[in-house]
Amino acid sequence: MSLRLHHKILGSGPPLLLLHGLYGAGVNWQGHARTLAARYRVLLPDLRNHGQSPHSLQMDYPAMAADLLALLDREGLDQALVVGHSMGGKVAMTLAQHHPERVRALVVADIAPVDYALDDREHTHILDSLQQLPVADLSRREDADIALARAIPEAPVRRFLLMNLERGPEGFRWRIPLDILRQALPTLVGYPETGAPYEGPALFIRGERSDYVRNADRPLIEARFTRARLMTLKDTGHWLHVQAPGPFGQILQGFLDRHADHGPGDPP
Repeated sequence: MSLRLHHKILGSGPPLLLLHGLYGAGVNWQGHARTLAARYRVLLPDLRNHGQSPHSLQMDYPAMAADLLALLDREGLDQALVVGHSMGGKVAMTLAQHHPERVRALVVADIAPVDYALDDREHTHILDSLQQLPVADLSRREDADIALARAIPEAPVRRFLLMNLERGPEGFRWRIPLDILRQALPTLVGYPETGAPYEGPALFIRGERSDYVRNADRPLIEARFTRARLMTLKDTGHWLHVQAPGPFGQILQGFLDRHADHGPGDPP
């Protein structure tokens, strides 16, 4: 059963879905969305179990793709350009492979349609660290940052994760269901084996310093996405759209402009 996703819409023109990664929310794409809104109708959903969207024990890629289909249906949209980073990239790929008629073109940022089971230790460590934090006893958000510093020394990572910490009537609490995400990790690091090859335009952008998309993954990408192009963004890691927003945005907009259906009433 699909969930009704919380989402924001910016701009007008050809519809464009921007999908965030694990622990994120639609707001993560806000900077790029403001620029793209001059030419596109940009939809920024919070995926299930993230942001302000509902929680569910079912946390897999077909279910998340079904949520997006329901969103498109509610907005009266037959098709959309779809862009996703990391987990959002896997949702985007699943949507394209299972419902190709709804995806006009696809952009996947630093993720491949492969199983990262051997690399899930980082996420296990993150979720365990968040679950062990006594958030109900905290009086200030800064205290959470200090308490997490030993387990997660990278300050930018802590800031990103702590965006999910909110103050409720009885003190701080996590907005995301940590227990559900922890249980779903084996599924989230994998990728569905079902789905036909997507024959529409597809662009895969990887970070030069990231190991999420390897040269060895290229044959599988091209088998599942027959028109796939692979580009590497210099001097970036996994968070390439944040680390190099200008170059990433130029590549993204160039690809979208080539494949969007700008009607007579839309911006040229």
